[in-house]
Amino acid sequence: MIVRTTEEITDTERDITSEDGQWRSKRIVLAGDRVGFSFHETTIEAGTINEFHYANHIEAVWLVEGTGKLRDLDNDVVYDIGPGSMYLLNGHERHRVEPETRMRMLCVFNPPVTGREVHDENGVYPLIVEETA
Repeated sequence: MIVRTTEEITDTERDITSEDGQWRSKRIVLAGDRVGFSFHETTIEAGTINEFHYANHIEAVWLVEGTGKLRDLDNDVVYDIGPGSMYLLNGHERHRVEPETRMRMLCVFNPPVTGREVHDENGVYPLIVEETA
């Protein structure tokens, strides 16, 4: 059994802030935990524009605080999202998150991220596979 708090991972290697300070991701469960997914708490600051494209991962997001817009850049659709909204990027859609207020969301990735990934110029995480023991 694994028990972790966001408080204990704050300011560790599991607590990542984007270079521009627009978002922060606390990686609660990572590939090294060997459970088949990763689980993150992500906050995105109000008034920012954030483009992502998880070409190598499926991501599910549940918004628990904040409001804003989610733009599906592949299908030219805009969604108003708020607390209780969930979106699933099951088609690896390029997307833009535009918070009106600070957003806090819980995210699940499959395959799991390792914690060493960095978004490239297109917002893509590389696929890094953990070696099994």
